[in-house]
Amino acid sequence: MTEDTDAAHADREDARQERADVLVIGGGPAGSTVATLLARMGWRVIQLEKARHPRFHIGESLLPMNLPILERLGVLDRVRDMGVFKPGAEFPIDETNYNTFRFERAIDAKFPYAYQVKREQFDQMLFAHARANGVDAREQVEVLRVDFGADGRPALAHARDAEGREFTIRTRYIVDASGRDTFFGNRLKLKRKNSAHQSAAIFSHFSGVQRRDGEDAGNITVQRFAHGWMWLIPLQDDVMSVGAVCFPEFLKQRRGDTESFLMKALESEPQVWARMQGAQRVAPVHVTGNYSYTCTRMAGPGWVMVGDAYAFVDPVFSSGVYLGMNSAEHAAAVVDGALREPGHEAALQRAMDRRLRRGLKHFTWFIYRFTTPVMQALFNAPRNVWQVEQAVISMLAGDVFDNRAVLRRLRLFRAIYAMTALGMAPTAFRGWLRRRRQVGVDVRGDTLQPGNP
Repeated sequence: MTEDTDAAHADREDARQERADVLVIGGGPAGSTVATLLARMGWRVIQLEKARHPRFHIGESLLPMNLPILERLGVLDRVRDMGVFKPGAEFPIDETNYNTFRFERAIDAKFPYAYQVKREQFDQMLFAHARANGVDAREQVEVLRVDFGADGRPALAHARDAEGREFTIRTRYIVDASGRDTFFGNRLKLKRKNSAHQSAAIFSHFSGVQRRDGEDAGNITVQRFAHGWMWLIPLQDDVMSVGAVCFPEFLKQRRGDTESFLMKALESEPQVWARMQGAQRVAPVHVTGNYSYTCTRMAGPGWVMVGDAYAFVDPVFSSGVYLGMNSAEHAAAVVDGALREPGHEAALQRAMDRRLRRGLKHFTWFIYRFTTPVMQALFNAPRNVWQVEQAVISMLAGDVFDNRAVLRRLRLFRAIYAMTALGMAPTAFRGWLRRRRQVGVDVRGDTLQPGNP
């Protein structure tokens, strides 16, 4: 091979190889948040999303603690324009009555409300905002694999665009914001099925669903039923997100028409079914199988996971988008610090790991027990002794990381839960046995979002 041929070959190789300080895998809220913040810090950021916006996604209910993050990003006004005002969350008690937990009653409430959003609009807006802030944000580009260097750090990412062209990106850091694809979780074999909690879901969008009166029209409804819990989330344009998170053994009973199975489940709860009279389905019915998991590590040399890429438990308290964006903010500080002072990387990652696990622990404790008779009794008759009810509202608002007043009272709530369980021991034990039985039941179905859940 001549020198000219060698030079031409080298030029072609260089043309297919790009460079970035940070590669972000995924174009959801977590990915767009971390990409935006890192670009503002002066880093060259490439963000790759394998699907194309707008794309359907479930998880429309935001928390009040989302709003300070949206404000720091500079998009809160846009979310206000596209969202439905959500002052609280309601939990039906019987066929006619329900309790509403209003966010304004949270301890040290920073925002006494949140919004419900159509995720295809919300995600697309955040992705475009990242691009406007200097991120090289691309759609329909899939990361195929990552090569690690001799130092154990990711060095070269291989990607493919919509036309099938493959190229590489030489990067100094990678943020895995790939959602339930959990890029590193699968490729590094870090993903573990949750051994304490399993559920499956069936859901769609409807028009013509009855809303509550007045300000409560925007509240999320969380309805327990015999096989799990249901949600009704009001969205703009007379759209309601309606679904059921079920015990896997219940969802395995479905035969034939999936829509009929969903409607039959909704019919089992009089309050929900009364609001569904005259409703029309306006989106496909989706089913997702067991989806509770955690990765054994959140970070490593040169990489970090955010949001669902690291863990997903259950959407009952609408924590998914908030946990994703909160971890993205923390990850941006970790990556920035590690790139500026590499010797601090391990300590920064450990601090992030501790803080995020602490917040996730408080959500998961409630989630694991939400469908139990004990938790139902406590939610049906809340008492604000020592501000415990207000602490639970703070948890529902997402304030589970740094507010010591809230964390102390949540620990007290655990003691109240334990004493209540003792008082109704046979019923509590049967509920515990049923939950444990679900872990071994497997349900298959489509994903929450094909391509990038």
